[in-house]
Amino acid sequence: MKQVVQNYKSGELALLDVPVPGCKPGGVLVRTAFSLISTGTELMKVSEAGMSMLGKARSRPDQVAKVVQSVATNGVPATYRKVMGKLDSYTPLGYSLCGVVEQVGAGIDDVKVGDLVACAGNEHALHAELNWVPKNLYAPVPDGLAPRHAAFGTVGSIAMQGVRQGESGLGEVALVIGLGLIGQLVVQLLTASGVRVVGVDPDPARCELAESLGAAACGDPSSAAVENSVAELTDGHGVDQVYLAAGGGSNQPVELAARLCRDRGRVVDIGKCRLDLPWNAYYEKELDVRFSRSYGPGRYDPAYELEGRDYPIGYVRWTERRNLACFLDLVARGKVDVEPLISHIADFDDAVETYRSLKDGELKAVAVLFRYPEQAVEAEAPAVTVPAVKRTEGKGSAPVRPVRTPVRLAFVGAGNYATSMLLPHLTQRDGVELSTVVTTTALSAANAQRKFGFAEATTDLDAVLGDKSVDAVFVVTRHSSHAELTRKALLAGKTVFVEKPLALTEDELAGVLAAVEESGNDRIQVGFNRRFAPLLQEARKRFGARTGPASLRYLVNAGRLDHGSWYLQQGTEGSRFAGEGGHFIDTASWLLDADPVSVYAVAPSGNEDLQIVLRYPDGSTATISYVTTGASGFPKETLDLVADGKVLRLDDFVRASVYFDGGSGHKRWVSSRLPKARDKGQSAELAAFVRAVRTGGPMPVPLESLVATTAATLAVQAGLAGGAPVTLADAR
Repeated sequence: MKQVVQNYKSGELALLDVPVPGCKPGGVLVRTAFSLISTGTELMKVSEAGMSMLGKARSRPDQVAKVVQSVATNGVPATYRKVMGKLDSYTPLGYSLCGVVEQVGAGIDDVKVGDLVACAGNEHALHAELNWVPKNLYAPVPDGLAPRHAAFGTVGSIAMQGVRQGESGLGEVALVIGLGLIGQLVVQLLTASGVRVVGVDPDPARCELAESLGAAACGDPSSAAVENSVAELTDGHGVDQVYLAAGGGSNQPVELAARLCRDRGRVVDIGKCRLDLPWNAYYEKELDVRFSRSYGPGRYDPAYELEGRDYPIGYVRWTERRNLACFLDLVARGKVDVEPLISHIADFDDAVETYRSLKDGELKAVAVLFRYPEQAVEAEAPAVTVPAVKRTEGKGSAPVRPVRTPVRLAFVGAGNYATSMLLPHLTQRDGVELSTVVTTTALSAANAQRKFGFAEATTDLDAVLGDKSVDAVFVVTRHSSHAELTRKALLAGKTVFVEKPLALTEDELAGVLAAVEESGNDRIQVGFNRRFAPLLQEARKRFGARTGPASLRYLVNAGRLDHGSWYLQQGTEGSRFAGEGGHFIDTASWLLDADPVSVYAVAPSGNEDLQIVLRYPDGSTATISYVTTGASGFPKETLDLVADGKVLRLDDFVRASVYFDGGSGHKRWVSSRLPKARDKGQSAELAAFVRAVRTGGPMPVPLESLVATTAATLAVQAGLAGGAPVTLADAR
């Protein structure tokens, strides 16, 4: 593999062929997708390597002291050989990257092969194609976060630890001196915390960038504008905190900090700047000077970093790894925007030239990323497999029974959707008996029994699955449990109605289909109700057959979720789109009468909106705009289908119309009257499901279609992570 290295004696930079690191226990082997050049720390090392021996000594007095001590202990000849041997060796560069787990070492159970992770450490997150990274120096990348953005994880953790050391509070005012990469991130973190920020940097472009990212005012350190801004924002008292994110040999930053800080304020050193503290100024204000040690607690502790011994959260809330995960979460949720910081993305093969351009000043940048060739090739055509549905005839206990009434139904879960959108349509339906409701708490089961007339209420799932009188089981629980509960019910010989999604991962989907094959039971319905909506059914009938490719546009004005909603628990329940996106993919595929063959998904920077393009075998396309930033008063769902001189229009399941171009001029069908309420098809869907259970006839939607829609929904996340169209590889 290739790795960027430097000879500290000669200053030579090289892209060297080196052996692939082994995957040791307690860590993972990661193939790099993007690595970030620290334009502060790394360029300082590169510049030092180009100095004379005297210059190196002057820049590192700490190392000179060690040499002097070694001379006293070991003598000049031995010390000389030791120092020259160390200088005349290749050393690595880099400490912040994002990549894909290629191999998992013993003792690791929180990630698997193929997972995207952000990695930290100047010995483990190097500019190299492959890195072995111990457990406490990586963190899984949240769903939807692009790899190039996740590569900022380590520098983000450095900035975050500095902000934590400042103990900023709501309404305070902070001064950030130095608006390079770390400084820009500090500005955003403080702003996100409710702190007003004044930035200082001699570069006008960096000042402008910081203001665009939330700083209240920025300016040159020698300008009166900075002092005026501080005076205006603080009523003349001075800032509450100063963050030193500048480098160099000037003492101006610490002097400016003393001048603009309030009495008993806090000064936090994040970078590596000169710290000749003016005693009188710091003494008279009794300033609290603090240091920020890299990524956070755990740094430089071998037991934590190498042996994976975590600190108890009750004693150390924010460790290196927890800082890393927190920063990734903030970027994923749009609270921190790193895209404007990316000045240049270079191919890894051009690493040496990129460093030279940065060192010589030809390339002026805040952040520079290396893009790795293997990842670029893989990203061109990632694939999600649409697994084959295999049925084993005669094996297991398939629930195809003679016609009988009533149909006995059991519900697993009785949350808001079950009690508002499903059970009201079943309680008064002839030929249906609500047999048993199963919940995790006794009281919720009792409430559902009382309200909807279930014959029994229990918390014992196994008892229900073993009850031969139960014809069908409804799985209406949280998303993370759908696949496993469906699998168990199939193996127990039950017909299953599972609310979307059927599965959150490819492994979960494969597990459901393995249960189908093992039991011979393929009686599944997923709650994709929109294809059953009467208004849409009539509009599709009026639109008629088509001969050419179609173009479909589906706008979903999803809106923002309430704080505390379990839909926001992406770590356990999957992304919001993974939870409900199948609705819209299924509707598009039903209207186009085919399953998609590829998915392309992009997310605008700074919010949770998604743009998804589905391609179909005949050349048709469907574009789904899933947005959370629209006006709440606008309809939730609008859809247009265009083909063969015809247009079908659906307005939020309240009104539908079809336009035709014919020989006798333009024609139009419009739904004759507005329904009393939006009918999104739940009642008709449940009627079709109960009929299939009662008669033993075909399920309302073929299992192959349900699987294809689920695979396409999963492909959206794969596409966001890879930044390229995802092929749906058909294994059927």
